[in-house]
Amino acid sequence: MRRRVVALVLVLGTLGLLYGVYFTPLLGVRSVQVLGTKDLNQKQVLDAAAVNSGSPMLTINLAAIRDRVAQINRVASVNVSRSWPGTVRIDVAERVAVGVIKAPDGAHLVDHTAKDFATVASAPAGLPELELPRADPTDPTAVAVVQVLMAVPDKVRAEVLSVSAKSPNSVVLALSAGRQVRWGGSADSTRKAGVLTALMSQPGKVYDVSSPQLATISNP
Repeated sequence: MRRRVVALVLVLGTLGLLYGVYFTPLLGVRSVQVLGTKDLNQKQVLDAAAVNSGSPMLTINLAAIRDRVAQINRVASVNVSRSWPGTVRIDVAERVAVGVIKAPDGAHLVDHTAKDFATVASAPAGLPELELPRADPTDPTAVAVVQVLMAVPDKVRAEVLSVSAKSPNSVVLALSAGRQVRWGGSADSTRKAGVLTALMSQPGKVYDVSSPQLATISNP
């Protein structure tokens, strides 16, 4: 009889503990920690995450929280994890602008995926203008423009004032001092970047690497 009583007490104790962990605030969320924000403020992330204080730590849906935060335009990636005993940690990586589209409503910031993720009053210093009607990761021309911009050697990219294209295979970069680089499409960009570096050691106004095997320099 004593053994049965002890066993029953252990079972009830275990069930009570499991109930407390899974269905009560015994091990509930006490705080939410947001890391990695720069232009975003933490309230924006917390509002999107919508984590209820006191929710049992073991049953909170981390994937759902991640998906909600990922809907914020400025968020490039997000990781959500538990930090015991009672903290939900949200690590955010924000999108970084590589160019800007100027429009009547302001300057549209565009990242390396061709996503238009924010509009600000004026273009940040140092960002080249993308001469496109719009930026969208599903638009081949917009994607080609940002891919080419990212492929240009760093020294040259620092001199890029604007990038334009009428099609995915007609990307042109306007540089300082009235110079121009005719890049063509984003294919074979590694080779084109190497050829351009060699070409720009020579004086010229137009550097054409659209056919890297037949690259030219001209002074129209």
